[in-house]
Amino acid sequence: MKKIWNEWLKDSVFIYCVIYTITTLVNSIAYLVSGAYSDPNGNWHEIDRALVVLIGVLAYKMATKLPIKNTLVRMIVTYIPTMLLTFFYIWLTGFREPLASSAYQDIFINYTGLFLIISIMAIILEKKNRK
Repeated sequence: MKKIWNEWLKDSVFIYCVIYTITTLVNSIAYLVSGAYSDPNGNWHEIDRALVVLIGVLAYKMATKLPIKNTLVRMIVTYIPTMLLTFFYIWLTGFREPLASSAYQDIFINYTGLFLIISIMAIILEKKNRK
């Protein structure tokens, strides 16, 4: 278990905590700036965010562990199934409560934006480590 923790789980937990914290703070600040002092979506919104971040961390681990040498192909092979998994999760939440008309567009923009930022950072780090 210690080997698993040191090889990939510790890194994944750290990344998950950082991304979840940042997204929660950004969301909370956006609500406060708009005058809302509590999250109108409540606890389900937090659980939704936690699961989407988990999918994002899964994508990161896939992108770093897949044995594909071409970085662009590896990112595409990672992005497509994880984006589909995210859409599937959003679809499932529609059984719990009505989805906003822009739900799929919102998750696409947010997930793709975060994916691109992390991908660019990974490419920069990869190139730095090669030197």
